[in-house]
Amino acid sequence: MENIQDEVFDAAVIGTGPAGISAAITLTVRNKKVLLLGSRSLSDKISKAHAVRNYPGLPEIAGNDFQKKMLEHLDVLGIPVTEDQITACYALGDTFSLTGRSSRTYTAKTVIIASGINFGKPFEGEEQFLGRGVSYCATCDAALYKNKTVAVVAQTEKEESEAAFLAENCAEVYYIPMYKKEDIHFESSKVKVIQDAVVSVSGGMKVQKLVLKNQELDVDGVFILRDSVKPSQLVPGIELDGNHIAVDRQCRTNLKGCFACGDITGAPYQYIKAAGEGNVAALSAVEYLK
Repeated sequence: MENIQDEVFDAAVIGTGPAGISAAITLTVRNKKVLLLGSRSLSDKISKAHAVRNYPGLPEIAGNDFQKKMLEHLDVLGIPVTEDQITACYALGDTFSLTGRSSRTYTAKTVIIASGINFGKPFEGEEQFLGRGVSYCATCDAALYKNKTVAVVAQTEKEESEAAFLAENCAEVYYIPMYKKEDIHFESSKVKVIQDAVVSVSGGMKVQKLVLKNQELDVDGVFILRDSVKPSQLVPGIELDGNHIAVDRQCRTNLKGCFACGDITGAPYQYIKAAGEGNVAALSAVEYLK
């Protein structure tokens, strides 16, 4: 079987919410080779929804049942979900190169961004020190901090495995969870859990400190691990409209071959709107590929 990293896909779809799933379904129906990137658990917003009442044909369906229906649709069409979070996407002439948190790279002729929106604001100093001590990918950059001290700012508990991985390379790892969990335990004594709020990242030419509400940590690097990456950091050169990606009626961005749909393009943040835009983005990608 061909290695997924050696394949050139017609379209890479970033995100497994309603927009991304809709896009992947339409592309598959149109006989395109699709790479769907995200999680088999799809979207937390879906699974935790009490009830969805405005999706045609599914009156008052519970979020977890809605999730199962979408997974079933993917399975029926034979669309696999590649479980990886894309941290960077670069336009390289006729193709796009995508890098995942897994450190794997993928190639596609078109890209559809359906990654949802991260409502959290960047920390003070975060963007200033990006690439100079601030990283969004532990797997990608762990080797840069061998025998050094780093901090991990984690949005969800799934990042605990990333901190454990960093402990294999680093001298010390401070783990600052941004989620509520009473007992966070690591087998490695190198990992120290600190329950505190992040204020800022500071330093000179490179990161030197992570400032918390109640203390300051001397660090060589800070890994800020969120569920989604800010669009301008995900795709260099992409045009924004506030915090959203700017698109036209066909879900086209300012970059040729790059499309966006769903919450990432703006309000209303509704499943039905996201799914509709996913269909439009996919059809636009199909037209582009002709």
